[in-house]
Amino acid sequence: MTTRSLLVLHGKQAANEEVRHAVMDWRDKGHELEVRVTWEAGDAERYVREALDLGFDTLIAGGGDGSVRDIVHAMMASDRDNLSLAIQPLGTANDFATAAGIPDTIPEALSLLESPAKPSDVIRVNDHYFLNMATGGFGTEVTTQTSEDLKSMLGGAAYLLTGLTRFSEIQAAEGFFSNGEFEWQGEFLALGLGNGRQAGGGQRLCPDALVNDGLLDVAILPAQMDLLAGVKELFDSEARQAPDQEGLFVRSRVSSLSIKTPSPMNLNLDGEPIQSTKFDIAVVPDRLRLHLPSDSPLLG
Repeated sequence: MTTRSLLVLHGKQAANEEVRHAVMDWRDKGHELEVRVTWEAGDAERYVREALDLGFDTLIAGGGDGSVRDIVHAMMASDRDNLSLAIQPLGTANDFATAAGIPDTIPEALSLLESPAKPSDVIRVNDHYFLNMATGGFGTEVTTQTSEDLKSMLGGAAYLLTGLTRFSEIQAAEGFFSNGEFEWQGEFLALGLGNGRQAGGGQRLCPDALVNDGLLDVAILPAQMDLLAGVKELFDSEARQAPDQEGLFVRSRVSSLSIKTPSPMNLNLDGEPIQSTKFDIAVVPDRLRLHLPSDSPLLG
């Protein structure tokens, strides 16, 4: 089986020799693979439009979760059907690829193109689209302010350390969540809206999310709790697994959700912050086909 696809490669990977060799080897096997390299904001969207104009219906996101988000948004904005996406996890965190079980070696990830793509959901927030997770609250602030050096040294524990050092700065957000069946109102430390399972370099906010169930997993960490326990629950995987920490999150699964806040709130869509006092969120079921391993944990 030969494939025809276009790789949108993040500019930081332009000199990656492993990528170059894998592309050449893939072409030598008879596959058609075009490559475009991003340089500035808007390039990913432009390359998606170019790919569709050239008749490609399979794109490859070569980068991290932000690259995947940009490409998914452009694919959805095209209003074209039967588009498929493969992922080369070349970013810092690769949260979606990790949760989905996509191989982290380039040739193995490319080989997923030879298997049929699986219908998958996409999430719309106002007029933005994303594939993995939207986050809000204090947890999002800590994630964005944890240094790359600290993450390299400590891994996921870097977020816990950063959260504890900023303990005195914790400010809860406030919101009203509703969809006609699920309703919750109050102050919260963190919010995760997951089509995938993790964000921020390994925070498994929605550990049971599936990408093809037509539902969005909601995880709200209320502020009416012991703050130290809340910070540990958010950033420490061992704390999340402890029996006495079970149930700190308010959880639900919904096909749509409205969030209203008394003051503007930042909602981070896989690295893209959008600010508003009202977020209308909806699952767009089976909108995109993904090249995932057949045993991917995200497939229901």
